[in-house]
Amino acid sequence: MRARPRLGVLLAALVALIAGAVPAASAQAAHPAHTAPKVPRTAVLDGSRLQQAKIRLDRGDPQLRRAARALTARADGWLNQGPWTVVDKPRPAPGGDVHDYLSQAPYWWPSQPPTADNPWGCPYVQRDGQRNPEVDTGTDRQDVEKVFDSAYDLSLAWYYTGEKRYAVKAGQILRAWFLTPATRMNPNLDHAQFIPCKYDGRAIGIIDFSQSYTSVLDALAILDTGAAGWTRTDRTAMAKWNSDFLGWLRDSDFGKQEGAAANNHGTFYDMQLAALAYATGDKELARRTVLDARDKRIAPQIAADGSQPQELARTRSWHYSTFDLVAYTRLADIGRHVGVNLWTYRGPDGQSLFGAVDYLLPAATAAAPWPHPELEFHRYAAADIVHAAADAGDPRARKAVRLLEEPPGGDLWALRPAAEQLDSIAG
Repeated sequence: MRARPRLGVLLAALVALIAGAVPAASAQAAHPAHTAPKVPRTAVLDGSRLQQAKIRLDRGDPQLRRAARALTARADGWLNQGPWTVVDKPRPAPGGDVHDYLSQAPYWWPSQPPTADNPWGCPYVQRDGQRNPEVDTGTDRQDVEKVFDSAYDLSLAWYYTGEKRYAVKAGQILRAWFLTPATRMNPNLDHAQFIPCKYDGRAIGIIDFSQSYTSVLDALAILDTGAAGWTRTDRTAMAKWNSDFLGWLRDSDFGKQEGAAANNHGTFYDMQLAALAYATGDKELARRTVLDARDKRIAPQIAADGSQPQELARTRSWHYSTFDLVAYTRLADIGRHVGVNLWTYRGPDGQSLFGAVDYLLPAATAAAPWPHPELEFHRYAAADIVHAAADAGDPRARKAVRLLEEPPGGDLWALRPAAEQLDSIAG
């Protein structure tokens, strides 16, 4: 006789449970579970780290929110600039094609006052480390640097915020410089860093691209995760441009000369070659380039004490020591994608990337002055490479991170963990 009341209680409870489940299900339908951001197939940046940073940022991580404010401030600054094109310069490259990139050697100066018969003031003479202001007018150098920097900042800002305007602007800039038939750049650097009355172009001009173009490759990979306005046609055309540029870089006389350089030019060449190879699907070339850098770059170019003799010989030895390590650390980042750990390599006399970064730590942390020639010392120039070494497991670098000088515009390492040259020599 007692079973009937118990059954009634159970039925009532079941009805209440069902009734309570209906609004809960409705709430889930109204607010679907958060979809994890896609992992970009970046060449230098670690796409998985970007994804995790995005998730942490969405959850309100205070450190990342501070970095995001600095990043979006940079991106906001580009929204009303550009696009820039290679055909905007007042005169074409020496070959006569306005679609050819043109830049002028930065440390070469006229030795004579310009005249009607000698409008350039030739012959030109070299002043190492002293930038001739002529190089920033009449060529493509400053505009292409704006293309590289803006595409990187805008694509990252879009990835972390989801704001369409950043992606749309990045696509506009990239199409104008690389894709639109009327304004596109030819995929060569035949006329980079020319010297008036002397050379129509030079192999070392490749560094105009190699020092920053990997940022464009990563920007493209980020946009390829679903950015508004970046179409399949855009992706296909940029892949073709990069493939053609890689071919020029490998096969041209200038490319071969730059690849043989025994200082930062050679390091940056390898870094650009490996990144382009990875981005265009040639993982074997990327892997081989990173592997070869052990005996070809680290062993002969870094001394046992961690110094870089070729860079210390410059009038801006601090700048060039950090500059070369930007290339090395980014090359190590590419190596991570193809199964090569450059950080663990030790040369026959103990040469290593950790040793090269550690050599800079006293000056980077203000524990001691930089003991070599430097026309314009900026302590913050070492910030990113110290972060890179710390992330790779260098205990001295890990301790040094908290003592670093913050770069102008803020420390963005948490959102874009790959080294940039923070003290631009063009400034």
